[in-house]
Amino acid sequence: MKNVTFRQLRVFTEVARQLSFSRAAEAMHLTPPAVTMQVKELEGHVGMPLFERQGRQIQLTMAGEYFLVYAKRLLSTLKDAENVMNRFKRVETGVLTIGLISTAGYFTPQLLARFQADHEGIEVRLDVTRDLTKLIDRLHSNEIDLAVMGRPPKEYALRAEPFAGHPMVFVCPPGHPLLGVGHPPVDALVHYPLLARELGSEVRHTMDHYLREHRLAPRIAMEIPSNETVKASVMAGLGIGFLSLHAVAAELRSGQLHQVDFEGTPIVRTWNLVHEASKVLSPAAEAFRYLLLEHGEDLLAEQTRRPGLLDQAPA
Repeated sequence: MKNVTFRQLRVFTEVARQLSFSRAAEAMHLTPPAVTMQVKELEGHVGMPLFERQGRQIQLTMAGEYFLVYAKRLLSTLKDAENVMNRFKRVETGVLTIGLISTAGYFTPQLLARFQADHEGIEVRLDVTRDLTKLIDRLHSNEIDLAVMGRPPKEYALRAEPFAGHPMVFVCPPGHPLLGVGHPPVDALVHYPLLARELGSEVRHTMDHYLREHRLAPRIAMEIPSNETVKASVMAGLGIGFLSLHAVAAELRSGQLHQVDFEGTPIVRTWNLVHEASKVLSPAAEAFRYLLLEHGEDLLAEQTRRPGLLDQAPA
């Protein structure tokens, strides 16, 4: 395998990620025949097929699954070497890949616009997922440079730096009976259906912890793996929702939704900038890290600011 190239490894890992030659070609700005040729050449060097082809469907062979581990390791090592060399040169060019848990997608693009205005030579890519485990796996494999998420699980060797508060709130549609109460008692929740994010999400974990603290078990009418669908369901009158304030800020400003000020809300967690503890950050990644740690709190506050939106401090 002495003649294997890093280009072939990059193409192979992208095809393995997409499980599609055409989607991999689109992601890498190549033609499908060029991608197919690179994979065939790599398979020739390896001496065995790395993909099983069944019509338009492809899957990794067992050899391909093992080879993918080493391909990612080689590409990760090369990226680390490039980052170290760039730190010596203080070069702020190249590609910066930011991973996001999906709720962070409501504010991160505005942060990136601010960042790119000051660093025009850096191409920024976003990798958005609802799955925290996938996001952490991509950090480990060096597919992303930095990630924006809540507090990561303690068992992972990650460096997490809080840069802004992450308030979460209960919301209801206009005209809901709870709005006439002022600060309704927490146990009023049991009288209304609750629309919840899916198990495993940070928002759901926070809501469940809040309910356990108050020894409440309201009826969860629906579990919905999408902020937008939760909002639409609340506006349709299907129940009370619990969401990140960043996800509902626009609807609160427009009056399509209203915040329900139960005791102890908003519940404030933190947004964190996360990377591998042992990773040497590139100058581009360091510049983005500086922006978030120095200005992230103020930039996020601007997006959620409206009269009364954050007047209540958590109890």
